[in-house]
Amino acid sequence: MQKKISIVTPCYNEEANVKELYEQVKNVISSELPSYDYEHIFIDNASTDKTGDVLKEIASTDKKLKIIINSRNFGHIRSPVYGLTQASGDVVFLVVADLQDPPSLIPKFIAEYENGYNIVLGVKQSSSENKLMYKLREFYYSVLHKMSEVEIFKNFTGFGLYDRKSINALKSIRDPYPFFRGMVAEVGFRVKKIQYDQPVRVRGITKNNFYTLYDIGILGLINNSKVMLRMAIFVSVMIGTISFLIGVVYLVMKIVYWDQMPVGVAPLVIGGSFAFSVLLFFIGILGEYIGQIYTQVLDRPLVFEQERINFD
Repeated sequence: MQKKISIVTPCYNEEANVKELYEQVKNVISSELPSYDYEHIFIDNASTDKTGDVLKEIASTDKKLKIIINSRNFGHIRSPVYGLTQASGDVVFLVVADLQDPPSLIPKFIAEYENGYNIVLGVKQSSSENKLMYKLREFYYSVLHKMSEVEIFKNFTGFGLYDRKSINALKSIRDPYPFFRGMVAEVGFRVKKIQYDQPVRVRGITKNNFYTLYDIGILGLINNSKVMLRMAIFVSVMIGTISFLIGVVYLVMKIVYWDQMPVGVAPLVIGGSFAFSVLLFFIGILGEYIGQIYTQVLDRPLVFEQERINFD
């Protein structure tokens, strides 16, 4: 029986890239993987440009191209995971629309799948993006890797192959606001990493900003580690101990130098401000955990669909 590849591409305002990505995927599979059937699913996050029109025009002549259009923009975290759950292939690829995930690597990923690997991950060994941003990402994933209760793959953005077994495992994780990279680490199975050089975005602009980067960053820490909560206990004990020792030293010095040593307002203000800032930081961390619990309790669907095309 002929096996089927599902390519899942989340997109938002990518009218300049979706057609070229579609053509690249089609050419790679038809020329290098003729024994496989395939479908290419674009999940459009309610784009405000002509992304939907471009995709619909292609879909009218090629039934292998399938489209899901969300009822609104559900963000860069929920929509891609939902797209993966709608794929019907024996293997599923997650490939973003900005052409920074090279479709030319698909045959190499398939070769590793045929060697028995359940998950084949694309791991960046270099990137043409801003060097400072690349280093910051690398530092973040190093910290997350050390703090996490499961192995978090460094320089992995989601680009990769997932077999039907791993997709079913991912679907069983009921998380209304999922950290996909943590989910991949959680399910385990046999994982193969393939290094690649990430090309620069040629057309369009990135949809990531400070808030979206913070959102996914803090989500990774909260979903995969309790270290931040436990750190509050250790820091409070440490600051309390240091404050007690400073207080004892200050008391002794005041007794010895009663007339020469004034109490001073500055140490009290500085110490109070420092303690208050630490307190606010950990209240914020606690709030993030509570917010995540609230999201889990609501248990809302990942997305609501407005339209789907070529799903028979």
